[in-house]
Amino acid sequence: MSSEAPALRRAVPSDVAELRAIAAAAYAVYIPRIGRAPAPVSADYAAAVARGEVWVAAGDGQITGELVLVPYPDHLLLENIAVRPGAQRAGLGRRLLGLAEQEAPRLGLAEIRLYTHVTMTENIAFYQRHGYVITHEAHEDEFHRVFMAKQLAARP
Repeated sequence: MSSEAPALRRAVPSDVAELRAIAAAAYAVYIPRIGRAPAPVSADYAAAVARGEVWVAAGDGQITGELVLVPYPDHLLLENIAVRPGAQRAGLGRRLLGLAEQEAPRLGLAEIRLYTHVTMTENIAFYQRHGYVITHEAHEDEFHRVFMAKQLAARP
Protein backbone atom coordinates (compact mmCIF):
# COMPACT_ATOMS: atom_id res chain seq x y z
CA MET A 1 0.00 0.00 0.00
CA SER A 2 1.21 3.50 -0.81
CA SER A 3 2.37 5.82 1.96
CA GLU A 4 0.42 8.64 0.31
CA ALA A 5 -2.72 9.73 2.13
CA PRO A 6 -5.95 8.72 0.38
CA ALA A 7 -7.74 11.49 -1.50
CA LEU A 8 -11.09 12.67 -0.18
CA ARG A 9 -13.80 12.92 -2.84
CA ARG A 10 -17.56 12.68 -3.31
CA ALA A 11 -18.83 9.14 -3.68
CA VAL A 12 -20.18 8.01 -7.04
CA PRO A 13 -22.73 5.26 -7.78
CA SER A 14 -20.02 2.72 -8.61
CA ASP A 15 -18.74 3.08 -4.99
CA VAL A 16 -21.95 1.80 -3.38
CA ALA A 17 -20.98 -1.88 -3.05
CA GLU A 18 -17.66 -0.90 -1.46
CA LEU A 19 -19.42 1.52 0.91
CA ARG A 20 -21.65 -1.31 2.13
CA ALA A 21 -18.65 -3.61 2.57
CA ILE A 22 -16.69 -1.02 4.56
CA ALA A 23 -19.65 -0.34 6.86
CA ALA A 24 -20.18 -4.07 7.46
CA ALA A 25 -16.49 -4.63 8.22
CA ALA A 26 -16.02 -1.51 10.35
CA TYR A 27 -19.10 -2.11 12.49
CA ALA A 28 -18.80 -5.91 12.85
CA VAL A 29 -16.99 -5.53 16.17
CA TYR A 30 -20.05 -3.83 17.68
CA ILE A 31 -22.62 -6.51 16.82
CA PRO A 32 -21.94 -8.60 19.97
CA ARG A 33 -22.27 -5.46 22.14
CA ILE A 34 -25.49 -4.23 20.54
CA GLY A 35 -27.05 -7.58 19.73
CA ARG A 36 -27.59 -6.67 16.07
CA ALA A 37 -25.92 -4.78 13.25
CA PRO A 38 -25.66 -1.01 13.81
CA ALA A 39 -27.79 1.20 11.57
CA PRO A 40 -24.98 2.19 9.12
CA VAL A 41 -24.65 -1.45 8.05
CA SER A 42 -28.12 -1.42 6.48
CA ALA A 43 -28.14 2.20 5.32
CA ASP A 44 -29.32 3.01 1.79
CA TYR A 45 -25.96 4.07 0.36
CA ALA A 46 -27.28 4.26 -3.20
CA ALA A 47 -29.82 6.90 -2.19
CA ALA A 48 -27.31 8.80 -0.03
CA VAL A 49 -24.79 8.85 -2.90
CA ALA A 50 -27.51 10.06 -5.29
CA ARG A 51 -28.29 12.93 -2.88
CA GLY A 52 -24.58 13.89 -2.72
CA GLU A 53 -24.31 13.09 1.00
CA VAL A 54 -21.38 10.64 0.86
CA TRP A 55 -17.66 11.30 0.74
CA VAL A 56 -14.95 8.66 0.43
CA ALA A 57 -11.24 8.36 1.16
CA ALA A 58 -9.78 6.60 -1.86
CA GLY A 59 -6.30 5.66 -2.92
CA ASP A 60 -4.40 2.82 -4.53
CA GLY A 61 -7.56 1.69 -6.27
CA GLN A 62 -9.67 1.15 -3.17
CA ILE A 63 -11.89 3.05 -0.80
CA THR A 64 -10.59 3.00 2.76
CA GLY A 65 -13.12 5.25 4.48
CA GLU A 66 -16.51 6.87 4.16
CA LEU A 67 -18.33 9.87 5.54
CA VAL A 68 -22.08 10.54 5.32
CA LEU A 69 -23.24 14.12 5.93
CA VAL A 70 -26.89 15.18 5.85
CA PRO A 71 -27.61 18.92 5.86
CA TYR A 72 -30.56 20.28 7.82
CA PRO A 73 -31.65 23.93 8.05
CA ASP A 74 -29.92 24.49 11.42
CA HIS A 75 -27.17 21.83 11.54
CA LEU A 76 -25.18 19.25 9.66
CA LEU A 77 -25.86 15.66 10.70
CA LEU A 78 -22.76 13.51 10.68
CA GLU A 79 -24.60 10.30 9.98
CA ASN A 80 -21.63 7.99 9.60
CA ILE A 81 -17.87 7.75 9.58
CA ALA A 82 -16.49 4.29 8.82
CA VAL A 83 -12.92 3.22 8.09
CA ARG A 84 -11.89 -0.14 6.66
CA PRO A 85 -10.43 -2.16 9.58
CA GLY A 86 -6.98 -2.46 7.96
CA ALA A 87 -6.79 1.33 7.62
CA GLN A 88 -7.93 2.23 11.14
CA ARG A 89 -5.73 4.04 13.65
CA ALA A 90 -3.85 5.93 10.93
CA GLY A 91 -5.68 9.27 11.22
CA LEU A 92 -8.23 8.69 8.47
CA GLY A 93 -11.23 9.04 10.80
CA ARG A 94 -9.77 12.34 12.00
CA ARG A 95 -9.38 13.51 8.37
CA LEU A 96 -12.98 12.58 7.58
CA LEU A 97 -14.16 14.40 10.70
CA GLY A 98 -12.14 17.42 9.59
CA LEU A 99 -13.89 17.32 6.22
CA ALA A 100 -17.26 17.40 8.00
CA GLU A 101 -16.07 20.42 9.99
CA GLN A 102 -15.12 22.18 6.74
CA GLU A 103 -18.37 21.32 4.99
CA ALA A 104 -20.67 22.65 7.72
CA PRO A 105 -19.50 26.29 7.47
CA ARG A 106 -19.32 25.99 3.67
CA LEU A 107 -23.05 25.17 3.83
CA GLY A 108 -23.65 28.08 6.22
CA LEU A 109 -24.12 25.78 9.23
CA ALA A 110 -22.44 26.40 12.58
CA GLU A 111 -23.29 23.11 14.30
CA ILE A 112 -22.58 19.45 13.64
CA ARG A 113 -24.72 16.84 15.35
CA LEU A 114 -24.25 13.09 15.48
CA TYR A 115 -25.37 10.05 17.38
CA THR A 116 -23.80 6.74 18.20
CA HIS A 117 -24.77 3.68 20.18
CA VAL A 118 -24.16 3.95 23.92
CA THR A 119 -21.93 0.84 23.81
CA MET A 120 -19.63 2.36 21.18
CA THR A 121 -17.50 3.92 23.90
CA GLU A 122 -14.46 4.28 21.64
CA ASN A 123 -16.49 6.42 19.24
CA ILE A 124 -17.88 8.56 22.04
CA ALA A 125 -14.35 9.16 23.36
CA PHE A 126 -13.08 9.94 19.82
CA TYR A 127 -15.72 12.61 19.30
CA GLN A 128 -15.19 14.07 22.78
CA ARG A 129 -11.45 14.39 22.07
CA HIS A 130 -12.43 16.46 19.04
CA GLY A 131 -14.69 18.88 20.90
CA TYR A 132 -18.08 17.18 20.65
CA VAL A 133 -20.25 17.22 23.75
CA ILE A 134 -23.00 14.83 24.76
CA THR A 135 -26.35 16.55 24.54
CA HIS A 136 -28.60 13.68 25.58
CA GLU A 137 -29.34 9.96 25.38
CA ALA A 138 -32.48 8.41 23.93
CA HIS A 139 -33.93 5.17 22.64
CA GLU A 140 -34.61 5.55 18.94
CA ASP A 141 -35.23 2.92 16.24
CA GLU A 142 -34.63 0.20 18.87
CA PHE A 143 -31.13 1.57 19.62
CA HIS A 144 -29.89 3.24 22.82
CA ARG A 145 -28.16 6.27 21.34
CA VAL A 146 -25.88 8.98 22.66
CA PHE A 147 -26.41 12.29 20.87
CA MET A 148 -23.53 14.73 20.54
CA ALA A 149 -22.92 18.14 19.00
CA LYS A 150 -20.15 20.61 18.25
CA GLN A 151 -20.52 24.32 17.66
CA LEU A 152 -18.34 25.71 14.89
CA ALA A 153 -17.42 29.25 14.03
CA ALA A 154 -20.02 30.64 11.67
CA ARG A 155 -18.77 31.47 8.20
CA PRO A 156 -18.75 35.23 7.55
